[in-house]
Amino acid sequence: MPQEGETSGFARGASISGSDGHHERIAAAVCERIERGCDEYRAYWLDSAPVRHFVVDDLLPEPLIAEIEAALPPPSDLIPRSSIRERKKVGIDLEGYASVVAEAVLAFQDDRVLRAVGRVVGSETLLTDPSLYASGLSVMGNGDFLHPHLDNSHDGDQVLYRALNLLFYLSRDWRLENGGNFELWENGSPQPTTLISACNRLVVMETSPTSWHSVSRVRVDRPRWCVSNYYFSEVPLKGGGHYRHVTTFRGRPGAGFGGTLLWLDGLARNALGRALPFLLKRSWHRREPRP
Repeated sequence: MPQEGETSGFARGASISGSDGHHERIAAAVCERIERGCDEYRAYWLDSAPVRHFVVDDLLPEPLIAEIEAALPPPSDLIPRSSIRERKKVGIDLEGYASVVAEAVLAFQDDRVLRAVGRVVGSETLLTDPSLYASGLSVMGNGDFLHPHLDNSHDGDQVLYRALNLLFYLSRDWRLENGGNFELWENGSPQPTTLISACNRLVVMETSPTSWHSVSRVRVDRPRWCVSNYYFSEVPLKGGGHYRHVTTFRGRPGAGFGGTLLWLDGLARNALGRALPFLLKRSWHRREPRP
């Protein structure tokens, strides 16, 4: 539950070769933790705002968290993404990471975990993503940020709707004052609802045409780690009519000229996506399907 002060290239269930049982350990632990608190998380989901979400703390046993934390790659090994929209580093080079780290990503693509999450949100239409489109590791350092945005509405093939965003945090003793915290925005609100990026915390958020979210600027000289995964569906999770948009950013309240630039950037990117939809399928941030 929130703390005080908070406002692929693999077949489903597959694992990295030589993972020494890490996949089974992590996937089974995640599934057990979610199923154990299913009723609590379901109530949380139904009562959550401004974007439907639920939070699972103490997701994995402490020894397993310590093992993953100790095996994380140097931040310099990840790929920087720096623009007016965001500043962070990302990576999905799972074969290049320690197997326990790779399996910390892949475990969320396990069908058992998918079904457990589906029971919480009341959906049987969820699908995993073998290509790990836009998934994997991310790390933020001092000064890094992610402005308010809507995620790309579809998967890497522009066929399935993006339904859920799963964010698993791995930075020890992370506090509100560190920045780098997850934020959910209601349209027109001057302030977000903030969830601390606490170590061993899983946040599951619905993605929709109104699910604005961001990450506050990191204020400490230490890495803020996150494992990201997505679930998809053939139909929008909320129901209703069809929609399509690219990842679209906007400025924070009072952003001034920077906010105007982000608004124009969003208009241009969406116009380009509608005019040349094949470009949306050309993403390096995914893995080729494997047999």
